[in-house]
Amino acid sequence: MVSPVFVGRETELRTLSEAFEQARKQAASAVLLGGEAGGGKTRLVTRFAEEAGHTGAHVLIGGCVELSTEGLAYAPFTAALRQLVREMGAAEVAALLPDGAARDLARLLPEFGEPTGDRETETGRARLFEQFLTLLERLAERRSVILVIEDAHWADRSSRDLIAFLSRNLRTAPVLIVMTYRSDELHRQHPLRPVLAELGRVEGVVRLDLPRLSLGEVAAQMAGIRGSMPEFAHVQAVYQRSEGIPLFVEALLEQDDDSGLPESLHDLIINSVERLPEDTQRVLRVAAAGGNRVSHQLLAAVADMSDVELEDALRPAIAANVLQVADGRAYAFRHALIREAVHEEMLPGEHNRVHARFAEEIDRDRRLVPPGRAAIEIAHHWYSARDNLWALISAWEAASKAAMAFAYTEQLQLLERVLSLWDRVPDAAGRIGVDHTTILELASEAAVISGETERGVKFVKGALAELDETAEPERVATLMVRWAQMKIDKGRRGGLEDLRYAERLVPHPSATRAQVLMRLGSFLMFVNQTVEGSALTLEALGISRELGDECLEADLLVNLTLGHSLAGELEKALATNARAIEIGKRLHAGRIVMRAMGNNVDALNNLGRSEEAVLLALEGEALAKKYGRYRVSGTFMANNRAEALECLGRWDEAVEVIESVAAMDPIPRTRAHLLRVRADIAAARGEVELLERILGEIGALHGERAEPAQEWMADIRLAVELRLLRGDPLGALTITDELLSASGNAHSSKAMLGWRAMAQARLVVDAAAAVDADRARESWARAEAFTATMTASGPVAEAFRLMYRGEFDAAAATWERVGRPYPRARSLTQAAVAAAKAGDRDGAAARLRAAYPLARALGARPLLVEIESLGRRVGAVLAEGAAGPQAAVPGADLTPRELEVLRLVALGRSNREIASELFISAKTVSVHVSNILGKLCVSTRGEAAATAHRLSLLG
Repeated sequence: MVSPVFVGRETELRTLSEAFEQARKQAASAVLLGGEAGGGKTRLVTRFAEEAGHTGAHVLIGGCVELSTEGLAYAPFTAALRQLVREMGAAEVAALLPDGAARDLARLLPEFGEPTGDRETETGRARLFEQFLTLLERLAERRSVILVIEDAHWADRSSRDLIAFLSRNLRTAPVLIVMTYRSDELHRQHPLRPVLAELGRVEGVVRLDLPRLSLGEVAAQMAGIRGSMPEFAHVQAVYQRSEGIPLFVEALLEQDDDSGLPESLHDLIINSVERLPEDTQRVLRVAAAGGNRVSHQLLAAVADMSDVELEDALRPAIAANVLQVADGRAYAFRHALIREAVHEEMLPGEHNRVHARFAEEIDRDRRLVPPGRAAIEIAHHWYSARDNLWALISAWEAASKAAMAFAYTEQLQLLERVLSLWDRVPDAAGRIGVDHTTILELASEAAVISGETERGVKFVKGALAELDETAEPERVATLMVRWAQMKIDKGRRGGLEDLRYAERLVPHPSATRAQVLMRLGSFLMFVNQTVEGSALTLEALGISRELGDECLEADLLVNLTLGHSLAGELEKALATNARAIEIGKRLHAGRIVMRAMGNNVDALNNLGRSEEAVLLALEGEALAKKYGRYRVSGTFMANNRAEALECLGRWDEAVEVIESVAAMDPIPRTRAHLLRVRADIAAARGEVELLERILGEIGALHGERAEPAQEWMADIRLAVELRLLRGDPLGALTITDELLSASGNAHSSKAMLGWRAMAQARLVVDAAAAVDADRARESWARAEAFTATMTASGPVAEAFRLMYRGEFDAAAATWERVGRPYPRARSLTQAAVAAAKAGDRDGAAARLRAAYPLARALGARPLLVEIESLGRRVGAVLAEGAAGPQAAVPGADLTPRELEVLRLVALGRSNREIASELFISAKTVSVHVSNILGKLCVSTRGEAAATAHRLSLLG
C-alpha cells in the first residue's frame, strides 16, 4: 500500500528545488540525501524529478546495484547512459563528445562501438571520468540537467570516485547531482563515509537528512492509503510500531489486525509476502537471488517457466506492490529491503541451487543481462552458489573485464577473491591458465593504479616470496621497481636501494633492463644525482632504439630533459622535448605529448619567458582535457601555469588556479607542488599562519627532508621565509646552513631552484650578520664554495646570480626586462639598503619610489613595510605629490582581477554571481572584495561602487 498523498517532505522538497535553482544559475550543485531504509528517499526524489521535468529539466536516473561486496562498476552511470541512448540515440550522444571520445563509453555500452585499444591503462579511468564530465556539460548547454544516483551505499569504488570527481568539477554548468544513500547502513568503516565527508566540504554541496515522520504526518500518510482519516488510537498504534518510518507504516497497514505482528521490518515484509500464493512466493525467492531488478526472460529461464506461467505467478506480487514492472520487460522489488528479506528466507540448498542457475543461464546467453554486466554477475552468482571451481574461473574472467573498463578497484577485489579460492580448487593454475604468482603480480599492479598501496605491498611481497631471482630475474626486477614506486608514493625512504637491486638483477640489455633504468635514472636525477641518472637514461635510450620501441624511447627522452633542466641547460631541454613530442604525436601517444609539453612550460618559465609558458600551459591543459587526461597531465600542467603566474606577479590568478586544481583531487605529489606555489605567495604577502599551515601539511617543518631535490630545496626556502617573517634571522640562517651543508646534495644550476635559493641565502646572510657576524661569514664561505660549481644560463638565472653577488641594480633591470615585479621590487629595496648604508639618501629614495608601487600592487605587505620603514629613515616621499606613502590615490594599486570584480560589484552582483561570471569560487570572490574595500579605504560594497565611479576606475 502506497499513499497517493505526498506527506511530510515539503521542507526537503523545497531544499531540492532551491539547489536546482542554484544549478540553473550556472552554479552547479549537489544534494546528498540520506535517510534510513524505508524512509522515503526514492519517493521524495521521484516527486522532485517529476516537478523539475515539468519545468524543462533533463532528468537522468541511475541506481547502484548490490552484488555482494564487489559491486558493479559504474552501475548508476551505465543506467543513466542507457536512458540517454534510449532518448537520443547513440549517434547523437556521441556527437556531444570530442572526436573518438565516445569509444571510451563503449566499455559500458556496446552502442558506442568497439572500446579503445589504448594500452596506457593507468590513465584510462581518468579519461573515462573526463568523458562523463564533458557529456554532462554538453547536455547542460541545451537545458538544465539533474543526475539522480540512488542507493549510493551500494556504490562500487569506481562509481564513488566518479561521483566525487563530478561533484568537485561540475562548477559552472547548470547540473544538479542528487545522491541518495541509507544513512543507517553507514557503519564506521563503510567506504561511503569518507566520500560524504569530502563532498560535504565542497562548495555548493548540500547534506540533507530525511527525518522520521511525526505523529501527524503518519496520520496523513494513513489517511492517504485508507482514503479516510483513521481513528486516533489506530494512528497512535501504527506510529509507535513504525517509529515514523514510511515503509514500516505501509507494511503495518497491510495487516488487518494488530495480533501477532512482528516488530522488525523483515518480519513485517515476510508476513505480507507470505499472504501471496505459494507459487508466487517461490518465484519471488528466485527473483530475489537475481538482485533488485531482473529481466522477464532471465527470470523465466532460471525458474524454468513459460512466459504465461511466470506472468500468472507474479501477478499477485505485482498487485500487492511487492514487485513492480520496470522498463525493458523487467521486474523490480518495490524496496531493496523487501528483496533482502525474501532472499534471506531461502533454504541453504535452494540458495546455492538458484544462484547456480542464474550463473548458468547468464553464461548461456549473456544478452539476458544489460551489456557489460554478464561477467561480474556470473562471478557473483557462482560465488554465492558456493561453487569454488566456477567462482574461481568467473572471478578471473570478471577481473579481466574490470581492468578493460578501468575499474581497477573492482579488478583488485576480484583478484583477491581468486587468491582466496586458490587453495580450494585443485589445479587452479590449469583451470584459469595462469599461475598464483601472476595473480599476485596483477593484484599488485591494480593496487598501485587504484591507490591501495598497503595492499599492493602485501601482494608484491607475496609474489617475491614465490619467485627465484636466479631463475626469473626479470619478474623479480619488475616487482622491485613496483615496490620502490610504492615507497616513493608513500613518502618513505628505501626506494633507491630497491631500484639499484632491480638494476643488478638485469645486467644485460633487454626491455626489462630499459624499464628499470628508466625508473632508476629518473629517480637519481630527482635527487640531484644527475650525472649518474643521465648516464643510465642514455643507456636505456640505446636499448630502446635497438629494440625499436619508440614509445619507450620518447619516455626516456622526456626523462633526459630532467637532467638538462636541473643542470640549467634549458635550451637543450626544449630541443630534447621537441623530439619526444614529435614521436608522441606520430604514435598518437597523448600521455607522452603531455609530459613533454609540461616540461617545456617549466623550461620557458625558467628562461624568463613566463607569458609564453602560461599560454603553452593553457594549450596543454586543453589538449589534456581533449585526450581525457586532465586529472593526470592537465593538473601537472596547471601547476606549472600557477608557477608562471606567480613569477609574473599575477598572484590572484595563480591562487585561483591552485584552488580550482586542488579541488579536483590531484595526486598527492601534484597537490604538494601546488601548495608550495601558494606558500610562496603567502610568504610574499605576509600570510604567516597560512604559510605555516602549508609547510605543516607538506611535511617541511619536522621529520626527514623529502628525497627529490626540487622538493627539499623548495621546502627549505619556504621554511627560511617563515623564520624571516617571524623576525628570526639566526633561525633562518640555521635552516640555510642545511642547504649549504657539505653533506647535502650538489646544487642545481636551474634558475628557479639553485640560483633562487642562493639569492635567498644572500638575503639571509645579510640579515643575520647584524646579529652574529661570525656565523654569517661562515655561511657565506659555504655559499661561495657551492656557487663556484654552478653555471648561470638565461636571464632568470643571471638575475638571481646578480642578487647573490649584491649587484642589485643590475638584477632589478633584468627583472624588469623579463616582467617579474616581485623580485624587481625586492632587488630595488636591497639596492636602496646598500645605497643608504653608503650615505646616498637620494639614491636610496629613488629606488624605494620605484619599488613602492610594485609592492603595493602585489599586496606584498612585508616588503611594503620594509620599504616604508626605510623610506621614513631616509626621508623619502614614496607617492608622487603626497607627504608620504599613505597619501597614495585609493584604487591605484588594484590588480586587473580586482578591477574585474569591482566592475561587477558596481553592477550589484552577489559574490556567487560574480564567481559564476568569472569562473572562480565564491570564496575567492570574497577575498577579492575584502582586498578592494581595503585598497579603496571603504567599508561597504556600495561605498566601493561609489568610489569606483568617482575615481573613474572602471573606464
